[in-house]
Amino acid sequence: MTQGKGFGFGKIKELQEAFQKAQQVQEGAKRLQEELEEMSVAGSSEDGLVTVTMSGNQEPLGIVIDPAAMAKGVETLSASITEAMKAAYAQSTETMRSKMENLTSGLNLPGM
Repeated sequence: MTQGKGFGFGKIKELQEAFQKAQQVQEGAKRLQEELEEMSVAGSSEDGLVTVTMSGNQEPLGIVIDPAAMAKGVETLSASITEAMKAAYAQSTETMRSKMENLTSGLNLPGM
């Protein structure tokens, strides 16, 4: 007669540890979310005439346009704004990614 492998004490302990880790990650994620909301990251156009500021959650917070950018014409100004937005977005997402890696390091979560 073959005995089935039960859900022994060792497995229960592993499950409890997994739940504790999940709780720690959940608490850390909540703190991280708050931190990202309060964070401010900036990105500038290549010429430095436009700066866009976003939160760590990619929420636009503001834009500063040097008056010299206005003199370059609408198309150039538009391109500078787009460059600054992309730079701010890239900085914000990189910051978020880095902080998420720190939060989940050592947990062996798939896809993280």
